[in-house]
Formats: sequence, C-alpha cells, structure tokens
Amino acid sequence: MKKNIIIFDKQDITRLGVEALIKQSLRNQPYEINFADTKNKLINALTSGPDSLVIIDYTLSDLNSADGLINISARFPEVHWILFSEKLSIQFLKRVVLCNQVFSVVLKTADLAEIDTAISYACDKKLFLCSQINDLLSISNNDPVENNELLTITEKEILKEIAWGNTAKEIAVKRNISVLTVVTHRKNIYRKLDVNNAQEASRYALRAGIVDASDYYI
Repeated sequence: MKKNIIIFDKQDITRLGVEALIKQSLRNQPYEINFADTKNKLINALTSGPDSLVIIDYTLSDLNSADGLINISARFPEVHWILFSEKLSIQFLKRVVLCNQVFSVVLKTADLAEIDTAISYACDKKLFLCSQINDLLSISNNDPVENNELLTITEKEILKEIAWGNTAKEIAVKRNISVLTVVTHRKNIYRKLDVNNAQEASRYALRAGIVDASDYYI
C-alpha cells in the first residue's frame, strides 16, 4: 500500500532534506509526498489522505497552540506525526507527546540515523523519541510545582483569576490595579510557564493545585 506523507515545514532546505531522507528510508516502498505550509493546506491534505504520516515543524507552523495540534490529531485519528523541530519545550512535550501516542519526536540536531529510524518507525505507526528528547523528559520533574515556584505571589493570584475565566478588565477592577498591569503580569506568567494562552495557563493552574477542580470551568 502506498504511504502518504505530508511535510509541513516553512524552511525550503529542511523540506528538501526531509524528502531526501524519506527516499532513503522508503526506497523499496511506494509512497507519495505532499507539502503544506499553512494549517488550512494541512487539513485539506489530511482530508484527502486521512491515513497519512505528517512530518511537521510545529514551531514554524501557524498552529496557535498545542491544543490546536491535538485537535487536528483527534480529527484525523489514523494519522501519525513526527514533530521535527530545533527545540521543543518541556511543557509542550508533556502536554502533547506524553498524553498522545501518535506523536513521535526527533530534533533537527539529531544524527541522520535517528531521523531515518524515526521515519521508518512512524511509517509503521510506531512511536519514536530521539535520544535528546528521551533525556530531556527523563530529567524533567513531572510535578508542575517546579515551575509554579517561579511565580510570585501576585502572579499566582492573577493566574487563579485567569483560570476562573476573568478578563483582564475584570481582574483589574477586582484588584484595584490598571488593566496594563494585569496584562503585564499575564505576559510574565505565560513566559515563565511556557504557555501560549489562557486555556493552557488554566490547565496548568489546575495541575499545579493553584485552583481546585471544582473551581475550574475551562
């Protein structure tokens, strides 16, 4: 059966390199390669080939969050993914990779043998994590309190308000501070926790025990 492979990477040199590696890895197997450089093009390609292998640099994509990637993978459950990037954060890896068994990961700094193995495994829908990612995850503390301690008392309070669904204006009125101050705190919280939006920050607050499950409505 012919394998459908979609390469989503905005770097021309990377696309050419990945295509060459695919030819090497699958030299005795029939396959077809398609390219995508936007979320819409990716979805269109997956609609035509819902059993594809997607090789994607998430950091260069127009997917707005980890949840966006997870939602697409849930929409196309037969697809296997290789996350092929320069760098991926611990929080992203925990949110996406450890909770979903369809995402293999290999860094662009990995040696060619590992990249070749990742492609071969993924074509057979087998999970593969390169050695650098394995090491990164193995030394990471699974308790989100580690990053929680990076937050100041005020930032924890602001994060709690965010998790309760309050807007910047509502938080400002409640705490008698300016909206700009709230926005600054929010930016600092997102940066420290390595999250991209209120939904991700709220889920983090729940895992870290900053809010109780009974208070969590996201």
